[in-house]
Amino acid sequence: MLQIAFESPDQPAIIALIADLDAYQLTLYPPESVYALDLQSLLQPQVKFAVARAADNSIVGCAAVVLNRDYGEVKRMYVTPAARGLGAAKKLMALLEQAARDAACPLMTLETGPSQPEAIALYQRQGFERCGPFGGYRNDPLSVFMHKRLVSNL
Repeated sequence: MLQIAFESPDQPAIIALIADLDAYQLTLYPPESVYALDLQSLLQPQVKFAVARAADNSIVGCAAVVLNRDYGEVKRMYVTPAARGLGAAKKLMALLEQAARDAACPLMTLETGPSQPEAIALYQRQGFERCGPFGGYRNDPLSVFMHKRLVSNL
């Protein structure tokens, strides 16, 4: 049974999980194509950080949403290899989406990479569609940009 809740990212086990995510992403992409938020950024008030815990209370996944007036951006989505297929990513995304809706964000956005087809498929199953760069991103062949409308009048 997975428990999904917002928590502070400055816990040792979460810092270790984020380090695993960073190491994984650097096996796929050069550093200049990894758009990760550091711990200080994750601690900002406009960021909601979600954690997935297994029945033994171990941390098996995380994800964040950066909330602003125009959109909520998904960041730091990661599920440990051992916990993949258990629904953690879907539950994390549902909690992030609810936070974005609660903050009256009209849109959710994300940036991922073409070397992560499983992530792209997950996001598509959650209703995300490909789009162009948003915010401060530039067009990058190692980036896949996606969005999901949260209100129908966009």
